[in-house]
Amino acid sequence: MHMLALNKPDGRQLWLYSRNPLNQQGITAPSPFPAPLQANPHLRWHPLRGEWITYAGYRQERTFMPPPEYNPLAITVNADHPTELPAGNWEVAVFDNRFPSLTTAAHSAPELIVPTRPATGKCEVVVYTQQADSSLGALSLAHIELLLQVWADRTVQLGKLADILYILPFENRGAEVGTTLHHPHGQIYAYPLVPPVPAGMQQQALKYWRQNGQGLLEALIIKELNDGRRILYQGEHAVAFVPVCARYPYEVWVAPILAVPTFADLNDDQRRDLARALKMVLMKYDGLWQRPFPYLMAWYQAPVDGQPHPECHLHAEFYPPYRTAEKLKYLAGTELAAGFFAMDALPEDKARELQAVEVDIGNGL
Repeated sequence: MHMLALNKPDGRQLWLYSRNPLNQQGITAPSPFPAPLQANPHLRWHPLRGEWITYAGYRQERTFMPPPEYNPLAITVNADHPTELPAGNWEVAVFDNRFPSLTTAAHSAPELIVPTRPATGKCEVVVYTQQADSSLGALSLAHIELLLQVWADRTVQLGKLADILYILPFENRGAEVGTTLHHPHGQIYAYPLVPPVPAGMQQQALKYWRQNGQGLLEALIIKELNDGRRILYQGEHAVAFVPVCARYPYEVWVAPILAVPTFADLNDDQRRDLARALKMVLMKYDGLWQRPFPYLMAWYQAPVDGQPHPECHLHAEFYPPYRTAEKLKYLAGTELAAGFFAMDALPEDKARELQAVEVDIGNGL
């Protein structure tokens, strides 16, 4: 993997990645914005739920569903009207979000009737490809492997920053799950704490590890493989399946079979097979729906607190909103108010639908 780091005119950073050496001559980092935003988000404590909420009112001004000719994630073709990205032979690009919910420059939180603190952290945009009409699932296996390496590099680099404890790559695909730009991209949030959802998962995993000397997800994967009914992809090193405990119709988990804590801990064979599992799932989604299938993809990994975490198991969880071919699955009273999920579709039935979708993931390039 090759990487080029650049600075934008408004002070933000840009990293360009490629499988081949980058032609650095003449490449500069553009920005649609000439001056820094001076973003200063803050956190407020929710006393009843025991968790922090981040506040960044300026995010109301971020770009929302622009027409194709004003795509900020396209490459710059006119210096008088710059986008976020330069021309060049890069394949994946990462840059600081112009409208971050968390920033290392956060300071001076307001004094309120509940505890507050600066919303320190980092929010980055990950552009998967220069092709605006492509998608993550349409990329070659080698390109997806590169993206896995990019997530590993950003995990390592962000983990070096002071006060960063957790790094979450994710993608919102489709207007149904809140995307504001159609160009294939995801985001990375680097948090000053372990957020509630991964914190709860880690607590369960640590308890299981101490009792059994084995990872909780690794043990579940072994059971899923032995059962076989919900498996979508089984390789030598990676697996994809509809979990027996799915909370969403067509929910899928993708993981290395043996536990590794973070992207940076994957070996070449695991990364290669994980790319195959990921592409298989994404192609099945689109094949099932016969058009772009919306989802939230979240990658969970170990905290970056400098401590060993044998209980943690890198994996992705996909939360598609679709319940049937015509209906959307929205969270309602029992889910939002009680945190108690209600499913009206069996995981086994949805797994059979996805298993029936035939796809060819190719062999690499």
